[in-house]
Amino acid sequence: MKTRRRTRALGPAWLRWGMFLGGSLCMGLAVAVAVQWVVTGSLSLVWEWFLKWPTYLLLTGLLYSAVVFFLGTLTGRLWLAALVTGALGLILALVDYFKTAINGTPLELADFGLATQLGEVAGVAGELQPPEDFWRALIALGICAGILFLVRRLTVLSGRVRFLSLSLGLVALMFFFTRQGAQSAGTAFRVDMNTRLTAANSHDTYGLTLSLWRSCFLQAKEPPEGYSRAYMEEVLVRIDELLAQEGQADPADPAAGSEEAPNVIFILSEAFYDLNRLPGLTYESDPLANFHALAEEGISGTFHSHYLGYGTGYIEMALQYGITNRDFGASTNICFLESEEYEKFDALAEQFTKGGKYRAEMLHGYNDSLYNRTVTYPLLGYSDLYFSADIQQLGIEDAVYGGYYMRDAYLYQGLLKRMEAINENGQRAFLFGITMENHQPFDPEKFNYECQIGVTSETLSDENMAIVRVMVEGITRADQALGQLTDALRQSGEPTIVVFFGDHRPNLFMTDGDTVYTKLGLCPDNDSADWTVEELCDLYATDYLIWANDPALLGDRAGTARDSSITDIGPELLELTGQPVSRYWGLLNLVRRASLTNIDSYFVDGSGNPSFSPEEADLSDQERELLRLREDVIYDAMYGEQYITDAMNEPAP
Repeated sequence: MKTRRRTRALGPAWLRWGMFLGGSLCMGLAVAVAVQWVVTGSLSLVWEWFLKWPTYLLLTGLLYSAVVFFLGTLTGRLWLAALVTGALGLILALVDYFKTAINGTPLELADFGLATQLGEVAGVAGELQPPEDFWRALIALGICAGILFLVRRLTVLSGRVRFLSLSLGLVALMFFFTRQGAQSAGTAFRVDMNTRLTAANSHDTYGLTLSLWRSCFLQAKEPPEGYSRAYMEEVLVRIDELLAQEGQADPADPAAGSEEAPNVIFILSEAFYDLNRLPGLTYESDPLANFHALAEEGISGTFHSHYLGYGTGYIEMALQYGITNRDFGASTNICFLESEEYEKFDALAEQFTKGGKYRAEMLHGYNDSLYNRTVTYPLLGYSDLYFSADIQQLGIEDAVYGGYYMRDAYLYQGLLKRMEAINENGQRAFLFGITMENHQPFDPEKFNYECQIGVTSETLSDENMAIVRVMVEGITRADQALGQLTDALRQSGEPTIVVFFGDHRPNLFMTDGDTVYTKLGLCPDNDSADWTVEELCDLYATDYLIWANDPALLGDRAGTARDSSITDIGPELLELTGQPVSRYWGLLNLVRRASLTNIDSYFVDGSGNPSFSPEEADLSDQERELLRLREDVIYDAMYGEQYITDAMNEPAP
């Protein structure tokens, strides 16, 4: 029987150990440089970053070196550990590159919640190709690993030396990848381990690897000063005082006293926004003719979505539950919380369904693979979920697909059928529809080169205009489907309110890699870290509409314009319909007067004025108190002892 030949050691043990350590350090630094090379697309930019923040590259190199050292001692082959670590680093860089290419935003720690759905994400993104620098970096790391292979006899560890080295490697990993050790390492290398930053700013400063590592170990959310049962009971008393001053339901709200409660249809329209926001484009006719006509009958305006180019699932959770990513650590994906987290507060739909009058259902024009919806929506009060295959079983006689996905008009027919069935069963419908027809990729052939509304530009090339026309056609189709839906509701005898909004703008990339927004002068480049707060506020916003087939449901608000957001529109609907709301949603209704948007990137006050943070905003003392009360309630429920969480789910006395 053949036995495997072991690599013969060359030289004394101390020399081999020194070579092993030196090889680990060199390979770790090489991986750190290679990752940044792929991310930035230029070795010269990596050099500039090193000169500006030398300790950050050194710490990144040490992180990778610790992995190489441990795997090398574990396998007994340093060159193999180098190959594995290099491959992992390049995969990380490639995922960041692809995410930026898809959505224009860098990889965040929360995105790892979608790791098991990577195939589906890639499927809706279109064809993806690694950049040339990826292959160059791959070759460079391959050469480094090859050198370690050639000198492998000088890095052989055995016996007690290998055992002690393995122990040392494990200690190093535990130091760098546990909270206390990471905090110490970050402090030693001048890394701010306390301040939350946007992904774009964090990556620019710390580099991809260190930015993600830092996000893992940021200081946890701090409790309110004096946090205790007595403290939270005082918070509850103050919330009740403020709600009493405001009134749980405004007597002037028409729906509050209406004889028949209205159906509610929410529509999240994929990548929909008012194309008139883009300067330098001329249309033969209005591509949003229906939306603009309906806006004159309803409530409409700017919708602060908090995202650009992606984030649909996060937008849904914020709207449905009143929380945002800012309420959790940077590593938390709000679509993948533990199940009990979604039951701490009664969600928006449950404000309607708890009394038994309403039935909540969700319809989505794609499959059930993304954003954990099959888990979260039932926990948020939805009785049934209908995905693409389910909707096609509802007996709709029409063409299903438009472009690459289900047509918006087809999905809306599904909404009408479910509303009719629920009403016939003696209940009112609370429906949440999610469209897909206008989803990326925006390939010129997506709609068979059709563009119903002619569009021209004096600044964009023919190749770029071919991409723009796909966006225009997608939004035109979304607008036409909205018109068909509202026409059908006008003929219905069932009072119905429609809440329609775009989840985010498309990150429409032109042929040279710039976005249409850069080309048309709305921002200086693709890197949002360099944008002004006004540019952030503009590009992270779409448009919304609240419309009713009975104008009395909107009262004197019909035909008015006001800013809204994903954390504002739910409380606004509750106020319109006069539903008995919990203290939690009553508080959110008060908070929206102070803040429409409060995320890591920027802050928008209740009047639509942007700033980079609440501290910079011109807020009154009472507005700051409202923000603090919300923070206290969220901390108590999600991190603390839940002293008043049950009470927050009850109406104020």
